[in-house]
Amino acid sequence: MTMNEAVRKPLRLWPVIAIWVAFAAAVVASRFVLEESITLIAAAVGSLLILIWWIALSRSRWQERIGVLVLIAITVALVRATAHLSIVGGAQFMLSYILGVFFCCFALAAWALIADRFNGKARWLSLAAALLVIGWLPVTLMRFEGVQGAGGFVMHPRWTPTPEDLLIAQGPEPLKPLPPVEPPKEAAPAPPATTPAPVAVVAPAASAAPKAPKAPEAPKAPEAPEVLWPGFRGANRDSVVRGVRINTDWTASPPVQMWRRPVGPGWSSFSVRGDLLYTQEQRGNEEIVACYRVSTGEPVWRHADPVRFYESNGGAGPRSTPTIDKDRVYSMGATGILNALDSRTGRKIWSHDTSKETSREVPFWGISSSPLVVDEVVIVSVGGTLAGYEVATGKQLWTGPGHGGSYSSPHLVTIDGVTQVLILSSPGVVSVNPADGKLLWDYKYEGGAIIQPAVTEDGDILINAMSAMGGVGTKRLTIKHDANGWTPEERWTTNGMKPYFNDYVIHKGHAYGFDNNILACIDLADGKRKWKGGRYGNGQMLLLADQDLLLVTSEEGELALVSATTDQYKEIARVPLFDAKTWNHPVVVGNVLLVRNGEEMAAFRLGAERPRASDER
Repeated sequence: MTMNEAVRKPLRLWPVIAIWVAFAAAVVASRFVLEESITLIAAAVGSLLILIWWIALSRSRWQERIGVLVLIAITVALVRATAHLSIVGGAQFMLSYILGVFFCCFALAAWALIADRFNGKARWLSLAAALLVIGWLPVTLMRFEGVQGAGGFVMHPRWTPTPEDLLIAQGPEPLKPLPPVEPPKEAAPAPPATTPAPVAVVAPAASAAPKAPKAPEAPKAPEAPEVLWPGFRGANRDSVVRGVRINTDWTASPPVQMWRRPVGPGWSSFSVRGDLLYTQEQRGNEEIVACYRVSTGEPVWRHADPVRFYESNGGAGPRSTPTIDKDRVYSMGATGILNALDSRTGRKIWSHDTSKETSREVPFWGISSSPLVVDEVVIVSVGGTLAGYEVATGKQLWTGPGHGGSYSSPHLVTIDGVTQVLILSSPGVVSVNPADGKLLWDYKYEGGAIIQPAVTEDGDILINAMSAMGGVGTKRLTIKHDANGWTPEERWTTNGMKPYFNDYVIHKGHAYGFDNNILACIDLADGKRKWKGGRYGNGQMLLLADQDLLLVTSEEGELALVSATTDQYKEIARVPLFDAKTWNHPVVVGNVLLVRNGEEMAAFRLGAERPRASDER
């Protein structure tokens, strides 16, 4: 033992023990309140406190303090070099550094508890071992499966196959195309006219008057099935279902599964025509628009583009929902490929690379805009900039004002008798003329935008804003129109409902949505919150308007019924659907519920409402 080692003071360890205890308490608290961001915040704060303790309070010699920091930096660089690509690209390419620093700091804390037993080489070798085993190895053995809306990281062992890998390994499932539509048969030609021989004309009796021959009826073309749900969030993009009444006693009459099947990753919802549903998914290096039977889940057709989109936070796959218009389906891919497809066969009619044609870069989260058809124009949002394409030919007609990034889709509204299309983007809300894309009005509301604007019963507009940490608030605008043009005016701003990427619904003078990841109701008169309750992560919802019911899909894959009334939060029923993260919007058509996430999709039959006593007489 050297003289320096003999006079070395023992490490001050009580701060490390206190940090460990506080971190463990934060982990327990996060599980208790279902708020995973608490763990992440505690991990970041704990790492910082350990570094402060080591530099300022540990009582280690300065040579050792600097040496340990150098070894941590080398280990973090090794983590970056060997981690799975999902971790390297996660959290805006910062996840490998975040995890590397976190695990190395706690490796340092664990080493410090035993370090005073060692001297010389043994001391440094034990530190190197701790950094490798605790700091480097866990990160290298993990794969990042994206974020939870509440801020949590989803991790799996690196060597395990993903659900997409398992789906591809099964091979392509045989398609069951629809039978071809036979063209209407032409009517048989009438026999040629001939000149009859002259005969004596005798006036017939009235009862014997000859009847004119009945002309053959022209054959009718087969009628197309009814469009039940034309696109993202329904006909008005408001997630409101009317004309449906369901049995709410799910103990006696729970939703009955009709079918369940694996699906490629993606955050698409559904559009529905007759017995056909349309959605989008990723399968390997192909971005798919797919058609399935509503009744059986059988695949009818698939259209594939040779594109793969992936980003670590949201995972692989398209983010948009197909739109049905007449005999076509319009789809928008995550890299900006806009397709017009035949709705029966999937045959490509035309296709355009909207990112290239509008000179807009694809955001790192992908293009998340669902197409909107207005008259003869298909309108899409390309990273927050609207663009219009001719329905018949796909020719680009216009590009709207350039704005910042957005997850939101074009939204059709009529204000003061004028049809216009809104888009929420990072500057706020923008309104354009759908025919030519010219700006009508805009309103600045700082922060990004993910969800759809909403229209109140009396024609005002609700918009939201968000930040990297979640929702910021909701604002109500009145849009005035006179000879001088359009003037948006704020009526109120509230933090009583702060949606992040969860769309909300309007019902009887109130808005129902998520205050980050807790359900809430606000009064549209003044924006004041009526109630708040119920944790569903960052899920999505529909309004069953005829019964004052919210049908909520939770981020954890549950289905819940919640009362859409203003007196208090009241959950009526809840059942499990999936075992994986569920961000996709649900759809209800008739008594059929369609749900999916990035791994599975399923259909459930909802029981009909039980007759009331007054109806049974």
